[in-house]
Amino acid sequence: MASFPMDIVTDVLHRLPATTLVRCLLLSKPCFSLINSPDFIASHLKRTLETEDHIMILLLTILRLLSLIENPLLTGGFTQFFGSVNGIIGLTNPPTDFALFNPSTRKIHPLPVAPIDFPERSLTRRQYVFYGLGHDSVTDDYKVVRMIQSKDRGGDDESVGYPFEVKVFSLKSNKWKRVQLLSEDVEILFDSFFFRLLYRRGNGVLVSNSLHWILIHNEGDFGMNTIIRYDLATDELGLVSFSHDVYCKGMDIGVLGGCLCMMCYNEVRHADVWIMREYGGEWSKFLSVPQPESVVSFEFVRPLVYSKDRRKILFEINNGKLFWFDLGSKSFETLVIKGCEDLQCNAEIVVSSLVLGCKGDLGRAREKKMMQKGNKRWGAHLYNVLSYLFLFLDSDI
Repeated sequence: MASFPMDIVTDVLHRLPATTLVRCLLLSKPCFSLINSPDFIASHLKRTLETEDHIMILLLTILRLLSLIENPLLTGGFTQFFGSVNGIIGLTNPPTDFALFNPSTRKIHPLPVAPIDFPERSLTRRQYVFYGLGHDSVTDDYKVVRMIQSKDRGGDDESVGYPFEVKVFSLKSNKWKRVQLLSEDVEILFDSFFFRLLYRRGNGVLVSNSLHWILIHNEGDFGMNTIIRYDLATDELGLVSFSHDVYCKGMDIGVLGGCLCMMCYNEVRHADVWIMREYGGEWSKFLSVPQPESVVSFEFVRPLVYSKDRRKILFEINNGKLFWFDLGSKSFETLVIKGCEDLQCNAEIVVSSLVLGCKGDLGRAREKKMMQKGNKRWGAHLYNVLSYLFLFLDSDI
């Protein structure tokens, strides 16, 4: 590094994925200090988001297997993921055990235990848990949101509502807090009804500094499906309105190109995608997606990302089935991942970043590398883990 100007070295390092930068930590002490510095981590992330380079698909499934990573959470139960932002994903052993994890750097940040503060008579296994992970751009803080609704009323009196609480974790303070700022509409919703927590609907969707969830009403109950939002900066929990023209029984929400979108489908063989191009504005119908021939029925539909030329959209349909949808020809192309054809998994778009920093110090990093060369016992234990597979999509995305 001494023979090159520092600005050139920095520019070259900015262009590398985080997985490569982790290996570069061993080059020298100046390189180690640079890559681990908060300014470099922030500027590397900024460039990655602007250029859309080093975007990956993360396939996640719960398995018992030989793993390179020990489960960072407490033993017992199955580890689930609940979203990603800026290269980190949220992990939980529901409902109280959490961690943030950067798959590129293998850095793990366990969260303090978050107890449930329901009255003892309402504290049962009969509860719905909604999770969210987001970056608060106002305070430059990473936050985890947990909302819990008990399916048992707080007492024998039918006038007593369903217990409900919201807790938020701040990475800066490394603490949980309980949120009390619920709008009257939200209070009525959760006090009077409980909602079906369908497959994958419990994970929040991050758009415009707010997390969003779709609440699906039980069939036969009075009311409609509802979208709620949590503002990461103000701690306010409110509703997102949409026209009755958009409403249908099967609904999902997602984000595409930074815009909140909604997928609607009934028994028909297509899903309508509606989009809110300006946050807080009107919904407009974006496209109608036909049902692929290999899919029996729509159970879960979500757009993941545009291709780099914006001519195709990568969709996840049902349980980890990935399809490129051509906006011009209105046709599908299956994204085949060798060795994963029959794997039941969830797909998540993750950018390669250094958020959370890198593990250890230079001396310990070198020592660990030497130990790994001569000792293979680190892979000899079985854990309930979140298995994952990176797929760099620079050719299409």
